[in-house]
Amino acid sequence: MADQYDNTNRGSLFKNDRKELDTHPDYNGSINIEGTDYWLNGWIKESKKDGKKFFSLSVKPKDQGATKTPAKAKSAPARAKDSDGDDIPF
Repeated sequence: MADQYDNTNRGSLFKNDRKELDTHPDYNGSINIEGTDYWLNGWIKESKKDGKKFFSLSVKPKDQGATKTPAKAKSAPARAKDSDGDDIPF
């Protein structure tokens, strides 16, 4: 009888062999946080301050679809109005 392995609060990243663009993650995988499964993506970046390399990570619930991020439509930046009605760019 095989033992069940508890993957709660654990995850894995693997080198992305299908990376085609610089914006695609360098690594992808999945992680389980408190019983919920998530897609995990990682990019190798370099600090502008001291040149040290680090991982930049993103997490997305698996129930929202695949690890691929859909193309975003280009739109004008959102603008808010202050109490006088003047536009304040954000």
